[in-house]
Amino acid sequence: MIEVKNLFKTFKSGDVEIHAVEDVSFTVPSGQFVSITGKSGSGKSTLLYQLGLLDMPTSGQVFIDGVESVGLNEDDRTLMRLNALGYIFQDYAILPTLTAIENVMVPLLMQGMQESVAREKATRALVRVGLGDRVNNLPSELSGGQQQRVSIARAIGHSPKVLFADEPTANLDSDTSHTVLDTFLELNKEGQTIIMVTHEPEYAALTDRIITLGDGKLIADTLN
Repeated sequence: MIEVKNLFKTFKSGDVEIHAVEDVSFTVPSGQFVSITGKSGSGKSTLLYQLGLLDMPTSGQVFIDGVESVGLNEDDRTLMRLNALGYIFQDYAILPTLTAIENVMVPLLMQGMQESVAREKATRALVRVGLGDRVNNLPSELSGGQQQRVSIARAIGHSPKVLFADEPTANLDSDTSHTVLDTFLELNKEGQTIIMVTHEPEYAALTDRIITLGDGKLIADTLN
């Protein structure tokens, strides 16, 4: 599903070049649940942003389901993000003035889906993450864990080829974190490809595979 070849991401600070991602290569088969781990500043989130087309690498290639994404123009990259990929962030990134179902409907409507169809898919996604009784609640009426599950529902509503999660449990307590991880594991059992950044070894241990970064380099790649 994903193939990464000789990926570099370099930032400049004055005359100094910082290699946030340095010559990283690996492949991820369809249906695998992969965690990306490493110390703070190791390049975990930077790598995820390159894989998820949220940022442009300095050099290298990223293939998603056979399509080389780095060479796409911005319009095609936007369409790939919208139609083929799903994203979950540690700060939830849901809109505070929209209800749970409206938040989940936003990307579906952006795809050009009819409102009735989008509402049906959004409802199904919210039920899937255990929020069938919270569809009309605003984010302010939901707990942090429930808000994160809204963001998961939004990410899976269009059945993405790859689900990207950047520290999805960082702002959650232990019990709620396990609920979110259980949702990921259920989705993965159904065939969902998932790439998750985490600094928690116990959560990484639940995944199929652990990719460890150090100073931007791939230093370990272990199957669980």
